[in-house]
Order: sequence, then structure tokens, then C-alpha cells
Amino acid sequence: MIYHAVPLADWAARPEAPYAPASLAEDGFVHCSPDEATTLAVADAFYRDAPRPLLVLLLDEERLTARLEYEAADPVPPPGVAGDVLFPHLFGPIDRDAVERVLEVRWDAAGRAIGLEPSDTEATGHR
Repeated sequence: MIYHAVPLADWAARPEAPYAPASLAEDGFVHCSPDEATTLAVADAFYRDAPRPLLVLLLDEERLTARLEYEAADPVPPPGVAGDVLFPHLFGPIDRDAVERVLEVRWDAAGRAIGLEPSDTEATGHR
């Protein structure tokens, strides 16, 4: 499983289509994380001001149709992530059939991402 963070509004906007975040057009790939701890570090570093709820899609790599490559962070990984961690980059949209589970980021009072919990949101386009 790999992880992808996405605001609920973005994920639910076009449930009939594969999900293509802005990073696909801007960077040429969809940013993903290899595990929960890295996902939380990414959420904490890049999504503190994102609209809530912030969802995390658990993706079954075998059901993705686009090319997936593990690459080093460029220029550096977010705080709390070791320099040797490789990040999954998906070179195409996320197939909704590849979504195994939808979780939600839990935040502490200081606005830090501290955990993932089951999402009670079913309007996600998840299979």
C-alpha cells in the first residue's frame, strides 16, 4: 500500500473520473508516501493550511494503471523523514478502483498531523 493525501473537496469533486491532482500537471506525477509515518510528516509539512478534512487514500499498487516509481525527495524530504526514504511517484491519475481505504488525518491542538483514523466520509468516490 502507498498513501496519498488529498482534501475531501478535491477527492469528491469528480467521483466518476480518475483523480488527477494539480501536481500531475505541474510536476508530471502524483506525490505519494510509502507509509503512515511519512504521510503524517508530509501532511504536517505541506497540508497544515489545506481545507479540512484532509483525507489519506490507501492505494493498492497492483491496481494502479499508471507507471509507479520510487524516487528520492527533491530537494530534501520533509522534517522528520530520513534522507534515504524513497517516495512513490505515480505518473498518471489515481484509479479509484485502486483505493483500498480512505482515512482522515487527525490533528492536535497545535495543528500538527498526529495520526490517521477511519474516515466517516463515504462521498469519496471510493470503490
